[in-house]
Amino acid sequence: VGKWKDDKMHGQGTYTYANGGKYEGEWKDGLSNGQGTYFWGEGPNKGDKYIGEWKDDRCHGQGTYIWAVGDKYIGEWQDDMLHGQGTYTWEQGPNEGDEYVGGWEGNLKHGQGVYTWADGVIWAGKWKKGEFKGKKP
Repeated sequence: VGKWKDDKMHGQGTYTYANGGKYEGEWKDGLSNGQGTYFWGEGPNKGDKYIGEWKDDRCHGQGTYIWAVGDKYIGEWQDDMLHGQGTYTWEQGPNEGDEYVGGWEGNLKHGQGVYTWADGVIWAGKWKKGEFKGKKP
């Protein structure tokens, strides 16, 4: 449902995919571009949701990703990857209650950041490719 240009989605619209996934938002030349929300259907990401900026069918710019298990990332994206500044909060699993605020690169903690464990322990400092390089308390 939405606007079309040259037989492609263009402008504001909603598309429901065969797997049950649904995109609501802006389109350009048949690709999600601009502000939009995607709800994942069947598959490994079932129940996940991304709200934010898109570029050429990829999460790109500022956005929020909420996993079906409750984990949440609010921050910057580049080509479908956590990249730039952001906050990741874990709601389930071995990291339940933990939070990381800081830099990301290629889906890994990178640059300056603060990781707060559920028990109150804090690791603040430099991260490189997912590994903490600062002094641990």
